[in-house]
Amino acid sequence: MFSQLKNIDTAFKHIRLFSYLLIAACVGISCFAVWKSYQSSDNYKNHIYILANGKALDAFAADRKDNIPVEIRDHVRMFHHYFFTLDPDDKQIQAGITRALYMADESAKKAYDDLKEAGYYNNLVSGNISQTISVDSVQVDVNQYPFFFKCYATEKLVRSTSTVTRSLVTQGFLRNVSRSDNNPHGFLIEKWETLENKDLSTVNK
Repeated sequence: MFSQLKNIDTAFKHIRLFSYLLIAACVGISCFAVWKSYQSSDNYKNHIYILANGKALDAFAADRKDNIPVEIRDHVRMFHHYFFTLDPDDKQIQAGITRALYMADESAKKAYDDLKEAGYYNNLVSGNISQTISVDSVQVDVNQYPFFFKCYATEKLVRSTSTVTRSLVTQGFLRNVSRSDNNPHGFLIEKWETLENKDLSTVNK
């Protein structure tokens, strides 16, 4: 009799232990499933779908701090493109300069005013001169704020009789501003100055 009761008690303990283990396993699986669902949801939110030429392309969204050097370089390139890519057309010059001035402070406006006062843009129009710029590299220091940059570029002035190639080096700082259609990267160039703008070669036609 006592032996049977002892066996029943032992079996009950085993069943109770098994039940505890089963409950713990169920709780663990449930917690894991909830965690994976939240992780999957976060990953889904970080994906952007871009429609290009009728096709949906999957892009991954990253924190802005990871892209700051890339965005700064593109901002600097676009600013120099708008400021220095000039055709012998008053409206084109004004349109490009206007877009460039949205991306920089009064230091760029002062440089524009100085060139205008010196008759630079009138000479381009009257001489039918086209000017293009190719940014070779942009050095960026993101360890300080405002962010420092130095831009190395090559200019070409195309005349009817010759093509002049110039070396251009500029530098400045960038601070954060709100993004907009006119300033998609959300930076503003400050204390912009030209360190070098000299002729490299002249090719006669």
